[in-house]
Amino acid sequence: MTKNELSVLQIRTHNKYRSLATKRAYKAGEIICPIPTASLYDKPNQYTVQIGTDQHVEVKELSALNHACDPSVILDTTRLLMFAARDLEEGAELTFFYPSTEWEMISPFICLCGAANCIHVVAGARFLALSTLEGHFLNYHIRQLMIETLNRTEKHLAMLESQRKAEMASKGDPAVS
Repeated sequence: MTKNELSVLQIRTHNKYRSLATKRAYKAGEIICPIPTASLYDKPNQYTVQIGTDQHVEVKELSALNHACDPSVILDTTRLLMFAARDLEEGAELTFFYPSTEWEMISPFICLCGAANCIHVVAGARFLALSTLEGHFLNYHIRQLMIETLNRTEKHLAMLESQRKAEMASKGDPAVS
């Protein structure tokens, strides 16, 4: 990020915990800044955001973004931009929904946000029910990984049903159709 882009963000530290805040107000949908893409990795770490199936980018100052089940920003990994999820006042903490970018997190944790829609355990989108994810912005790679998982599940269930029918037929069960 350029110095000008950084000037709209402020990293705060409290009891060894970092957070990211805005230095100005934003309207819902307004671009706050680009997502930095200087270093690309095939594995996640605590300073990266997943931008593809096997792509994780070091996000520099944005690594101070905390998780929230009711986030204030959206990280769009297709356009590599951070947007305001709702109207934000100057000084507002910037947070995002980690499963919107992360399929499987390297360091899962317990969420204590207290939001009505709190997911309680933040481990990545892979571990959440579709009904939990449907109210959130999800990046393209997360949606694709969800589709792949559903397709594998459907194939596995079909195989199990075939095995069950074959076993019943071998026992002479007339109910096998």
